[in-house]
Amino acid sequence: MADVISKHFTPYQPKPDEDYMSKNQLNHFRKILNDWKAELSEELDRTVHTMQDEVTMFADPNDRASQESDMTLELRNRDRERKLIKKIDETLRNIDNDEYGYCEGCGVEIGLKRLEARPTATLCIDCKTLDELRERQVAK
Repeated sequence: MADVISKHFTPYQPKPDEDYMSKNQLNHFRKILNDWKAELSEELDRTVHTMQDEVTMFADPNDRASQESDMTLELRNRDRERKLIKKIDETLRNIDNDEYGYCEGCGVEIGLKRLEARPTATLCIDCKTLDELRERQVAK
């Protein structure tokens, strides 16, 4: 669930003569990222409170094992979300430093549609594809 941004935003419609990563575009992505971060933070807080409320010492070893397994899975998911919040913070810093929207690999525009699909993207689709191909070759 951490990899899926909630789609509670209206896709950006650039004006015909608008420059890429204009102030309006940057504000659009800043809002998406801040809303996403707030959503993830609420989920993390809710999990902590739920886990504190649900801590029960079951007499049955199977029940205890099941509860521990559930908590481990929940903690693993929340850890992924915590890492995603860190990535969102890095992306917000890139916006503030005028380094957002351009590929870290080759410097070309990442594109509005790709950034709306993955606002934390740092590579254009071509560089990301090459990166994934390299990962698969190393894994073999």
